[in-house]
Amino acid sequence: MLSIIDSTTDPYWNLAAEEYLLTGISEPVFRLWRNAPSVIVGRYQNAAAEINSEYVRTRGIPVVRRLTGGGAVFHDLGNVNYTFIDRKVEGEDTSAMFRRFTAPVIAALRSLGVEASLEGRNDLVIDGRKFSGNAVCVHGGRVLQHGTLLFSASVADLSGALNTRPEKFIGKSVQSNRSRVTNISEHLPPAHASMTVEDFISYLQSFIADSTDMHTRSYSAAEKADIERLRNEKYSTWQWNFGNSPGYGLNQTRRFPWGFIEVSLDVAGGIIRSCAVRGDYFFTRPTEEVERALTGLPHSHGAVAAALSALPLADYFGPVTAAELAELFF
Repeated sequence: MLSIIDSTTDPYWNLAAEEYLLTGISEPVFRLWRNAPSVIVGRYQNAAAEINSEYVRTRGIPVVRRLTGGGAVFHDLGNVNYTFIDRKVEGEDTSAMFRRFTAPVIAALRSLGVEASLEGRNDLVIDGRKFSGNAVCVHGGRVLQHGTLLFSASVADLSGALNTRPEKFIGKSVQSNRSRVTNISEHLPPAHASMTVEDFISYLQSFIADSTDMHTRSYSAAEKADIERLRNEKYSTWQWNFGNSPGYGLNQTRRFPWGFIEVSLDVAGGIIRSCAVRGDYFFTRPTEEVERALTGLPHSHGAVAAALSALPLADYFGPVTAAELAELFF
């Protein structure tokens, strides 16, 4: 088994590397990696519905879509991601895959005195609290499974970045289940209480290596170039991360001191296909002009805010700023 040494914390690059290692080489792979603060959404999720858009935008937190299914997760440097890529076993379903690839991680944690276990199909828990979510995808005869390992992650940022009000979105996308979470560091016995996240990475790497026929190497220059190309052309693009979301509707209301506004959108392929704005506000120009200006735009905060900023909003709604009104569209 090949063990890849990773040092970048760029989430776009790291997700591109996952695809490259699954599709671009033939040998089994074990990988440990970390991302700077980011939200990673499942392959078939509506990214807009999974995030707290204001929290993510104001903190500059990237939102990146991965190849695998499952729900949205928050990553930071206190979270360690692990990946196994291996051959697909004939007749093995996803539950069996999760059991196969989580087993060495559970064994490593138990060797530290942490009583971790697999709960349900794909969650790792300690005392009933989740510290690892896992996801899987199959390409040809190869399986990729990766998972989070919350070691000393910011639970406040995790809660803040993920959306707690998905009811304003209407659609068929896969929504995340929110679980009570915990950090591994909170459960270490006294003998390992001083362990840092870097120590944990080294320990896990050594434990897996000792139980597997493994050789370690860095990426070649050609591999780095291929991954960089995937990063730039796919994983860092709005089209992949938001445009690939399933079709959905959004309905949101807000009462301002001067009136009430309701926004309804129909979005497909990340593009606003129809837009309706209603309310009890006073106007001197018809609202339909605003609706036409927004129809056909990407459903991104930048595009909507720019379009609204170009309009004389006081003529349409009264004393509202483009920034205030843009928040209603997300």
